[in-house]
Amino acid sequence: MPDIDVVVLSRLQFAFTISFHIIFPALTIGISGFLVFVEAAWLRTGDEAWRRLYQFWVRLFALSFGMGVVSGIVLSYEFGTNWATFSRMVGPVIGPLMAYEVLTAFFMEAGFLGIMLFGWDKVGPRLHFLATCLVGAGTTVSAFWIIAANSWMQTPQGAHFDAVAGHFMPDDWLAIIFNPSFPYRLSHMVTAAYLSSALLIAGVSAVYLLAGRHTVLARKSYSIAMWAVLVLAPLQIFIGDQHGLNVLEHQPVKVAAMEANWERRSGAPIIFFAIPDAENEKNQFEVGIPGLASLILTHSMKGIVPGLKDVPKADRPPVGVVFWSFRVMVGLGLLFLLIGGWSAYARWRGTLGTDKWLMRLSAAAAPTGLVAILAGWYVAEVGRQPYTVYGHLRTADSISPVVDAGAVTTSLAIFLVVYGGLFGAYIYYFIKIVRAGPKSLEADPEAIQGARPGLVIPPEDAPLPEGRA
Repeated sequence: MPDIDVVVLSRLQFAFTISFHIIFPALTIGISGFLVFVEAAWLRTGDEAWRRLYQFWVRLFALSFGMGVVSGIVLSYEFGTNWATFSRMVGPVIGPLMAYEVLTAFFMEAGFLGIMLFGWDKVGPRLHFLATCLVGAGTTVSAFWIIAANSWMQTPQGAHFDAVAGHFMPDDWLAIIFNPSFPYRLSHMVTAAYLSSALLIAGVSAVYLLAGRHTVLARKSYSIAMWAVLVLAPLQIFIGDQHGLNVLEHQPVKVAAMEANWERRSGAPIIFFAIPDAENEKNQFEVGIPGLASLILTHSMKGIVPGLKDVPKADRPPVGVVFWSFRVMVGLGLLFLLIGGWSAYARWRGTLGTDKWLMRLSAAAAPTGLVAILAGWYVAEVGRQPYTVYGHLRTADSISPVVDAGAVTTSLAIFLVVYGGLFGAYIYYFIKIVRAGPKSLEADPEAIQGARPGLVIPPEDAPLPEGRA
């Protein structure tokens, strides 16, 4: 039996656990923002529908929050077991950033979460709203510190490596936190979290409207979510373009991998389909448009795009993973733009709440925002290889010297089983909550003609037929 590379196994284990974890903080960021909006609308109008909507979505928020906490704890242990050398060398820089995340964000979330979940009848409405705002702010502050730490690994500055001590030493904390890629990566991630949550809310609401259930509440949440998609989808594309320019400046090899561009050249094509051949340093079955990559990356058809051959093979990331993950992310971004544009057209025509095809698309697209986040994360993290701290510390030099392949293989297998069970439980309870739905109002007319066979939509103020109370 051939030897298994412990570095590859450790990377797979960390990639699996962080991919599982990242879904839930993204949802808590976006859903908490939705809850702040909904509770503010209730305080402003006194409309009971807003309160019912809040009480429904806060249950899904709590479910996602709990999963995020449980899955996040494992990552900190992996730093100390599989990546002990990395932790020792970057600890003076990364350690304080992670500590600030706990002190300023997690404590704030945990401290006010109880009031948010159980305080409706125990505190006043304004204090409860304050708790919701603080929990929502805590989720974003948490993202601030996590992205600051990760961005420093992508574009390190403000610290130097002390050869005598054998680790990095901070020189300027503001430079460390606000490193060159941090503003772009933070805005890109937070926007992605809100966009993916809006798509999920729109999808669940569309399911209710198509089924003719909880339609008064579903119309409200569907309309809010579609406004968010309309605004956030083009905003995310713009931020992504600016982030790409930043990556081109600081991590040109990552850009070359994203485009599967082997030669440094002007007028580089944008490639829609290809099978990158790393061994022969070329693409198989390439389909693209000449000059468009240069136009997008440099804003000039004659702009020079870096190539993978600019660096030795040992310094190149896995091209296929980066290339295809980037296309999944961009393709889904275009889908989100389509959904937002379609919703604007439907709203203009007055058919937003009755367009069954848009609702079906929204329901099908509910989880795709999270898929786009994972694809973008793979582009960022795999594209950084073969470094953990870009240009300074290689991944192969970051592994713990005492961890063997057998131990990592065993723990990875256990993670696959346990996390599979956890995710199954999450999906089960998520579906159970959605099936139960929010507590309906007295008047709850059906959503659209044809939601059920023989359905006739009564006016909004019509009395309910017998048996529908």
